[in-house]
Amino acid sequence: MTIAHAASAADILSRIRDLTPAIQQEAAASEAARRVSDDTIAALKDAGVFRIAVPRRFGGLQTDLRTMLDVSAAIAEADGGPSWVATLSNVNAWATGLHNPTTQEEVWADGPDAILAGVLAPSGKIRKVAGGYRVSGSWAYSSASLHADWTAGGVFVVDDSDQTIDQGMVTIPRADFHVEDTWYVAGMRSSGSNTIVVDDVFVPEHRYMSLRPTMDGSYLDDHPDDPLYRAAIGSMLVMVLVGPQLGLGQAALDLVLRKGTTKALAYTSFDQNKDSVAFQLLVAEAALKIDTAHLHAYRAAEDVTRYADAAEFPDVVARGRIRGDAAVALQSINTALNLLLNANGAGSFAEVNALQRIWRDSNVAARHAVTLPQVSLETYGKALLGVEPHITPII
Repeated sequence: MTIAHAASAADILSRIRDLTPAIQQEAAASEAARRVSDDTIAALKDAGVFRIAVPRRFGGLQTDLRTMLDVSAAIAEADGGPSWVATLSNVNAWATGLHNPTTQEEVWADGPDAILAGVLAPSGKIRKVAGGYRVSGSWAYSSASLHADWTAGGVFVVDDSDQTIDQGMVTIPRADFHVEDTWYVAGMRSSGSNTIVVDDVFVPEHRYMSLRPTMDGSYLDDHPDDPLYRAAIGSMLVMVLVGPQLGLGQAALDLVLRKGTTKALAYTSFDQNKDSVAFQLLVAEAALKIDTAHLHAYRAAEDVTRYADAAEFPDVVARGRIRGDAAVALQSINTALNLLLNANGAGSFAEVNALQRIWRDSNVAARHAVTLPQVSLETYGKALLGVEPHITPII
């Protein structure tokens, strides 16, 4: 197999920006079809988007969390749906980098641009058989399901008495799962976050990974030369989902600023919004909220990378603060979008106005169970106060 030369992260970001007009042009049609267009997916593959968290030995870039955030944000500035697909595929690629080498060789046998779906929540059961496991289950909200070459699903390992003996993830190729069309929602409609179903499929033993070592950080020694795969799993799972929000916030700001010179402020004496002090105050506050989101996201990314580079598993306070940074970032983007809607007025909600789609995409994505701000803030508060038990294992 010949692997195409991997572009640099800077090159990938440049390519995404070149693609932005074409992705924006496809956005409304992708939303109506409830799937990202094949042309957009192909263009993102050609740009190298799906290889940023893939190990170098398979032709990937093996970058870092900051790059993952920036790539997701850049795509979201064009359209939230493809950004969500890329984000979830890339974090699943990162998680596959924690897997054993045999599984990795299978997943990337055809090159570093495979698209991966996955759901951590244990929605299936598996039983040990000769050479592996029999797997049945269904995994809802499997983003990227419509384009995925592989999927990963959280499972309970049960014995003959149906008692749970372990919890982990199984990795399954496209031929062994099907997709139920269940993603009918108000936002992120094109993300293909449908339900993946597996019905009594054999999964070889090497494609099962226990989650116990990953949750307590005991996997760090397995990656002596690969800092990316020493990153704390809880921090990675939470923070990557902030990336699209950064881009959606910026896209909304850019759109409202552009309209500020062409749109009159209805029922006032202003021929242009930009001449209104009220408009100026709203966009200034929104811009600073978006900056706040970036600052917290980047601080968290730097923390994740610093600990990974040092081969240290951050303590619960450090991991709690990373969740807190994610919460502040999400809340800041939400506030910024509401300010921008106020600035732009009722016309923001016209179906032809991209601002309403940005608003819907952001609000739906922000309610992902892994990133609920209140859960993150409670987690950080408990960590600061030494209160146990925690309400989530994803820290």
